[in-house]
Amino acid sequence: MTRDEAFEFLDRTARGIAEMFGGSCETLVHDFSVPTHPILSIYNSHVSGRAVGSTQDILGTTKAVDEESSTTDLVNLFASTPSGQQIKSSTFHLIGPDYNLALGINFDYTSLVYANRILVDLMSADADLQSALWHGGDAALADVFDECLTAVGKPVTALSKKDRVKLIALLDQKNAFSYRKSVPYVAKRLGVSRYTVYKYLSELTGESGE
Repeated sequence: MTRDEAFEFLDRTARGIAEMFGGSCETLVHDFSVPTHPILSIYNSHVSGRAVGSTQDILGTTKAVDEESSTTDLVNLFASTPSGQQIKSSTFHLIGPDYNLALGINFDYTSLVYANRILVDLMSADADLQSALWHGGDAALADVFDECLTAVGKPVTALSKKDRVKLIALLDQKNAFSYRKSVPYVAKRLGVSRYTVYKYLSELTGESGE
């Protein structure tokens, strides 16, 4: 493959990727046979504000890359532009006898970060509805606990680990852990640590998965 053929291939690939992933995806072809790795072609250049001939990298610097980096593919790395955009960046080299060209892909996911923050805010809640509707949340939880303990058929002081796991499973089936501070309450009633309750719940989840 000649240099012109290599460039034509990388340029077509860059154009296609830019069209496929839209305006947030900047693609370009670098000439890495030159220490300043100038840009030979670029698409969606508004992402970084660069143009053909620019020797700036996505970080906004004009430093020459070291020898290893100038021949090594760099995949899915984080970069932050001078304007604060958050970028996922990859570079793929195509090296021949008299050329070292590279396809660069820079995806600006800044808007996704903001969207994620909005989604987290939308999904957050101060408490569960069940506890709010019935003020006696602790009393209701106590009733559920006593009901499950009766089903096990032993007093708390006589429970083995197997019995406690069974009790936790019954509580989980009745959505007892949807109450506020349910884990501390159950731990206190069983005379174990909160960590132990979480461990029992984790064991039950593992068994369900299996």
